[in-house]
Parts: sequence; structure tokens; C-alpha cells
Amino acid sequence: MVSTISVRSRAGLLYLSLLLAASLPLPAQATPPDPARPEAASPDPARQLIANLNLEAAPSAVSSHPRWEPARVVVSLPRGMGDDRFLQQLQAAAGEVTLIVDDSGAYVPTRETLAGADGYIGFCTTDMLKNADPGLLWVHSYTVGMDRCSDASDDLRADRIFTNNKRLSGPTIAEHGIAMLLAISRGLPAYSAAQAERQWRRELSTGLAFGELAGKTLLVAGLGGIGTEVARRAHGLGMRVIATRNSSRDGPDFVSYVGLSGELATLAGEADVVVNALPLTEETAGLFDADLLAQIKPGAIYINVGRGQTTDTAALVAALQSGQLYGAGLDVTDPEPLPEDSPLWQLPNVIITPHVAAAGGDSLQRTALIAAENLRRYVGGEPLLNLVDMEAGY
Repeated sequence: MVSTISVRSRAGLLYLSLLLAASLPLPAQATPPDPARPEAASPDPARQLIANLNLEAAPSAVSSHPRWEPARVVVSLPRGMGDDRFLQQLQAAAGEVTLIVDDSGAYVPTRETLAGADGYIGFCTTDMLKNADPGLLWVHSYTVGMDRCSDASDDLRADRIFTNNKRLSGPTIAEHGIAMLLAISRGLPAYSAAQAERQWRRELSTGLAFGELAGKTLLVAGLGGIGTEVARRAHGLGMRVIATRNSSRDGPDFVSYVGLSGELATLAGEADVVVNALPLTEETAGLFDADLLAQIKPGAIYINVGRGQTTDTAALVAALQSGQLYGAGLDVTDPEPLPEDSPLWQLPNVIITPHVAAAGGDSLQRTALIAAENLRRYVGGEPLLNLVDMEAGY
């Protein structure tokens, strides 16, 4: 079902609706916004989230784009996000702009739905861009990965502004990855299998050879939003954290060393745990191949919460079977869904979840809040959050 909502809202309505949606108490005393800082005009929950996750705004206001003239924005409502609270956020943020709400559940909106839209909030895909009118300027993706639209032609991407969900799902995905690490290091998969058979097998404890996490080295490949949250939690467990990133050597205090992407193989030799939090780009596709897996410190644990196609599946299976890797936790695989005959299903030192690391927690609420906040900024002509470099893919 597609519905049209045209809203004339006041700033107070926007402020109150977002506060209620985020279940946060009203502040004792409101602080007047500083017009020099766009985020200061944001409602308190959005402002707090921007600060907590260090979300970055674009260097220039969207109103500086010659085609900026907000009039019609289409919003796709996926399962789980189509509740009244999110709709209230969107309605409050839209102001006098016509809001087209598509709750049909379609992953790609039809041409009819997208007709005349200058803004779109939903899933960035090549098919969506093909269905859109040339006047579409702004695309906001609920997902972090942009690989489903990064292969679009230059004509489809040119002169458009893309924003996404980066950093918003980081805390939830990081906890999922750390849960996998703890489970593998403590041999919980074997105990779980014994429990299913109603067997009291104390002898399984003799197979625990990985040891405690404190004092061990964890390497984060891809120190972005997810990687940073993984690093924060690993440091809290007493681990030494090192990382790589493509853009710079900058990193938080809890990361002892940040290398560039070219140092990945060298740093892998120091790692007792490798966490893959990389996006899928031309450079990262198949990056963890037999050669790179052989560079990882023998007996290490491999966790992938990035993209399945960054890892050569056959090479991963071989490294696990040979003992080069102690175990693996995989929320993403190549391909997806993982075929029933994949050897990964049968390996006792592997935990597999079906690309659900972002589920649960508060990631959905953060996704909704920032989608509405970016809509408010778009309508108001302010700098947008989480700008994506489509050439880089993130």
C-alpha cells in the first residue's frame, strides 16, 4: 500500500515526537540551538546519538546543491519499521514536503511510486535507481553496505547525494561478533551439541586450548563504525587491539595501532583473533584468500561480520580443517544463503548465523531516528549525516 501524507508541522511537534519515540525524558532546561552548528538544531535524542556514535555531517549544506528543491520524498517501510512512532518521526520531519509512504513491503519501489520524487529513504539498489525519475537527488539507505547499488552506472549515480546507516548498527553487530568470539573460545558449540543430545560430557573441557582473551591480540580489519565498536568491547575484555583502515591511521585511544590497508597481512601475523568488518568493494572482494589466511597467526579465531564475499569460502574451509584457524564465527557467508552441502555446516569449530548480527538491540531505533533526522536536514537544507562516497563504496 502506498499513501500520501502532507504535513505542516511546528518545531515543537518535531521535538516532542522524537523525544517520545526514543523513550527519553524531557530535559530539565532546553538549550537554545547554536545556528553555527546544524546538529544543535536537532531534537535531543538525535543530537545525543550523533555525539555518542560520532556521526559526521557533510562538509556543505544540501541546499547548496543546484537541484535542491525538496517537494516529494518516498519512504519505504520494511518489516519492523512501519510502526506509528517512526511514521510520527517522518511526518514531523517532512514539514510541508509531500511524504509518500510505501508499506507494501517491496524491496524496490515501482516507477509509479517513485514518480516525481526528489528524495528517497529505503534500500539503495540499482533497480531502484533505474525506476527513479532523473529529478531524484537524495537517497538514504537503511543499510550500511552500499554494494547493492554501487554497481549502478555512472549515469544513475551522477549528481546524486547518498547517505546511509553507517555506525548506527555498530554496537549491535559488535556484540554479536564478541558473543561468537566468547562462544568459540570457551567451546560452547560442543556443549550445545551435547545438550541437544541430553549428554553430560565433562570431558569436552579438555579440548579448550584457546585460553583466556585477556592479553591476546585482536585485529580489526576495517576500523569503521562496526570495527570501532568491536575494538571498544575487545579492549574492555583486556585484549590488545590493533586495526587497519583504508583512509588514515587515526583511531581511538583503545586501539594501540592503526595500520593502512596494505599492512593487513603483516598485522595478521600478530593476531590471535581477526575480526573482518570490511565493506564489499573492488579492493576487498576475495581479500581473505588462502594466502592471507595463511598469514594469520596459527590457531587464531576468525570472525566475519562484514561481507561474505570478502572471504574465499574454500580457503576458509581449508584453514579451519587444517588447524591454521582455531575456529570461526560467520554472520555472513559466500554465497548467501549458505548451500546445504557447504562443509562449513559440519565443522564443529564454526558458528554460523544467517546475516542477522544487526537484529535486536537498539539498532532499529537508531536507524529510524537518523532516517528521520536526515529527512529533517534535507527539508531544511542542512548538511546531511553519513554521506557516502559511492566511488569508494562507503
